[in-house]
Amino acid sequence: MTTIIRKPFISCLENQQQKSWQQFSSQYPEFAQSLTEKASSQALADFKHVITLSDFVLRSALQAPEIVINLFVTESVYQKNTPNYNSLLKAQLQDCQTEEALHRQLRLFRLVQMVHIATADLVLNISLDESLKRLSELADALILEALAWLSEFCYQKWGKPTNKLGEIQPLLVYGMGKLGGKELNFSSDIDLIFVYPETGETVGVRRSIDNQLFFTRLGQKLITALHQKTEDGFVYRVDMRLRPFGESGPLVLTFNAMEDYYQEQGRDWERYAMLKARLIGEGKYHGKLSDLLRPFVYRRYIDFSVIDSLRRMKMMIAQEVRRKKLTGNIKLGAGGIREVEFIVQVFQLIRGGRIKELQQRNLLTVLPILVKHQEISEHSEQVLEKAYRFLRRVENIIQAIDDKQTQTLPDEPLDQARILHVLGDETFPNWSSFLEYLQRLTSAVHQEFIVLIGEESPNHQMENEQWVTLWESEWPDDESVDWIASHQPNWHAEKTWQLLVDLKRDFKQRSIGNRGRQIISKLVPILISHIVNINGNEITLERITWLLTKIVTRTAYLELLYENEGALKHLVKLCQASSWLAEHMAKYPILLDELIDPKLLNNPPEFSSYAADLRQVLLRIPEEDLEAQMDMLRQFKQAQQLRIAAADIAGVLPITKVSDHLTALAEAIIGEVVNMAWQQVSERFGVPLSLADSDDKGFAVIGYGKMGGFELGYSSDLDLVFIHNCKLDDQTNGLKPVMASQFYAKLAQRIMHIFNTKMNNGVLYELDMRLRPSGNSGVLVVNIETFKQYQENEAWTWEHQALVRARAVYGNQHIIDQYNEIRRKILVQPRDENVLKKEVVDMRNKMRDHLDKSTDELFDIKQGQGGLVDIEFLTQYLVLNYSAKYHEISQYSDNIRIFTTLANVDILTNEQKDLLIEHYCQLRNFGHKTSLQNQSAMMNAQQFDHNSKKITEITQQFLVYNKIN
Repeated sequence: MTTIIRKPFISCLENQQQKSWQQFSSQYPEFAQSLTEKASSQALADFKHVITLSDFVLRSALQAPEIVINLFVTESVYQKNTPNYNSLLKAQLQDCQTEEALHRQLRLFRLVQMVHIATADLVLNISLDESLKRLSELADALILEALAWLSEFCYQKWGKPTNKLGEIQPLLVYGMGKLGGKELNFSSDIDLIFVYPETGETVGVRRSIDNQLFFTRLGQKLITALHQKTEDGFVYRVDMRLRPFGESGPLVLTFNAMEDYYQEQGRDWERYAMLKARLIGEGKYHGKLSDLLRPFVYRRYIDFSVIDSLRRMKMMIAQEVRRKKLTGNIKLGAGGIREVEFIVQVFQLIRGGRIKELQQRNLLTVLPILVKHQEISEHSEQVLEKAYRFLRRVENIIQAIDDKQTQTLPDEPLDQARILHVLGDETFPNWSSFLEYLQRLTSAVHQEFIVLIGEESPNHQMENEQWVTLWESEWPDDESVDWIASHQPNWHAEKTWQLLVDLKRDFKQRSIGNRGRQIISKLVPILISHIVNINGNEITLERITWLLTKIVTRTAYLELLYENEGALKHLVKLCQASSWLAEHMAKYPILLDELIDPKLLNNPPEFSSYAADLRQVLLRIPEEDLEAQMDMLRQFKQAQQLRIAAADIAGVLPITKVSDHLTALAEAIIGEVVNMAWQQVSERFGVPLSLADSDDKGFAVIGYGKMGGFELGYSSDLDLVFIHNCKLDDQTNGLKPVMASQFYAKLAQRIMHIFNTKMNNGVLYELDMRLRPSGNSGVLVVNIETFKQYQENEAWTWEHQALVRARAVYGNQHIIDQYNEIRRKILVQPRDENVLKKEVVDMRNKMRDHLDKSTDELFDIKQGQGGLVDIEFLTQYLVLNYSAKYHEISQYSDNIRIFTTLANVDILTNEQKDLLIEHYCQLRNFGHKTSLQNQSAMMNAQQFDHNSKKITEITQQFLVYNKIN
């Protein structure tokens, strides 16, 4: 006899080998003789090896010796590629005439293929991936081929089911759980759901029946074919309890019924179950049904509602493990297979709606994607994958021993020896070493579970009892007000209580659902506690309650705040600091997702990264889906503005850097908008012939005002002018050729549409195009030569003033260079100083008369004497007056660098330069802060006067205005 067992299990396993071979050869001496004579020595040894390690294989060889022995004699057991189970089974079922014959052939086919897989697993050491693939594809084939045979059988009895158009309707089978993920266990049962496309009735028989009855009968027959235990055993244990309404629900449903159920009644655990749901096989209906159910599983917003429900499921499983005393369970125990699955699937449910790459069914496929999107670290991924692969390998070995659905480590020394031998006795010399290694793996997984998922919400311990008492009380108003006054004497007690009363009334009138009400009852007291902790007041409470009323019907956002203490604290701080931010987040609740990682809010990206980050975000959206692209542009802008504002509030960014970031963000968006518009217009009309062989668009965007001067605020619109440098007689090369001028006009219209269209997330930016040549009466896009001629011959002085604060914000270098040269020549041309001074002063006085809101107590920081506009007009005058002599003055478009250059050429003194820069930045900073508080930009007169008189003195040195205070 060939000895194939190595130390230290030689005694235990050699005895079992002798026993198993003796049993087989005694019962079937002719097959034992055939195997000995016809099989190679290696095949004979491997047969003896596998019946030693697996009672299931031995039992199968005793049940069907001829077909099992044939695997080894023909050496098909060594096939390295996954067999084509469908074609093999289809051929085997060709001669079946009865359901009994079908049942027998299915079971025999399953038996021989499972022996094949068990041998590959236990003896030939195939990879885990290949093993799971074979087990899953075998199940698919058995289900599909049984369904195909039974469908034809039922057609003969009850006709073919059709819809109203006469199209034949198929029964479709959802594989759930590990079958859906193509990671089936060796002895797993299979969870199925049956669906069919449309209602109708059967045709081709004398008595028609409706489709529901036909598919119910067909489904029942399929379950019987797979599940029923006959003398040949069974194919799979079939579990249908995951279907809508569970065991009390209909066995089969239409697409519409499925969609209605999950939209209206789907529960959290069903979302979890549907993560892995897969329609088995291929067909025209598969994509349609998946699209119907995807919104139920994957929410478009970041969905934290799943954390608590999955945590509760984990707790219930742990209780069940303890109740049933399931010690040594590698699936359900702490750090076991289920915890790895929970970690991965909770991230899929939270993030999958926003990150489509995560919409996968296979765990090992998803893990590296989580790392890619920085949801988990590489270390966490390595811990989870290593443990998962090992645990699944052990699980398959345990189940292949006797084809039993168990994940519990065996107590019998023989089975322990079998496991250790398959894993490699060099790796694990004894059972203790195996258990020690297993403990290290599962402990590491459980630690990851605690870190990533948590055992319980940290907020559960934070509830301040006094605020819970107030919120839950039914006290009279006067008692509640007195109570607030005694606990928070600095708060306006009556206003605070009225805010809470109004909030309660609003909640009662809204369709929140039980879960939402439960969270609200816990969340509001916690919020008040946080407001108290940061020395906030009723104003902060008012801002937060207004936001709550906007998101109260969206339980996922309530869950986010309740589950994530850091996000909640950050929200309270931001609302205290800025009513603009509070209103902004209330308008666009998707911004609450940005609170998850407060570190991001205090670390705005590099200026250069806005464009790259936006490009990455847009790459996930099909180019043809303009609406989704426009929506994402708005989401991106709002999220980035939130990060900038949070850094501004935290003091991380000085005022100049705030504007720099807001300007860099706008430039990135302008670039993407132009590219999107170009693609759409060029698809219809082609591109100008002169550009056909290049990447050049011959198009530039000029930013004026705050955009040109790197001074954008949170609510700034964009002053833009569009220019192109194509020849006037050029035309496009598309199916519908148009003149280049018309092409660029359509491009501009498309750009304006993308910017100005009001969507759920508002407009992107308000565009102001009035600074283009000839203003509102001029064309939307002007040829660069026309632009030049206009600036040289027709432009007013105020238009040249505007040119001081203008720069190219989009375009290739050639057209930007052309524009820069035109701007330079205009700014450096000699001017009559007296004429220039008069025109600038007249324009400034006219603006002040119409726009200055200053009073005796308050000064308008923009239009008031010594305010922002005075400084800007002074800058523009000095550039226009002195650039002919000092060309370097015309180089920059932002006031601060212009001041510095003016000082370098001694037009301003260093003291004047420093004072202008200091006052200018102070006023801009004040303007940003009032913008964040949704207040008008009016400053206390005394505070304004501190520097404004000195600024007026500098202004008067060069320009004399009519009104001097």
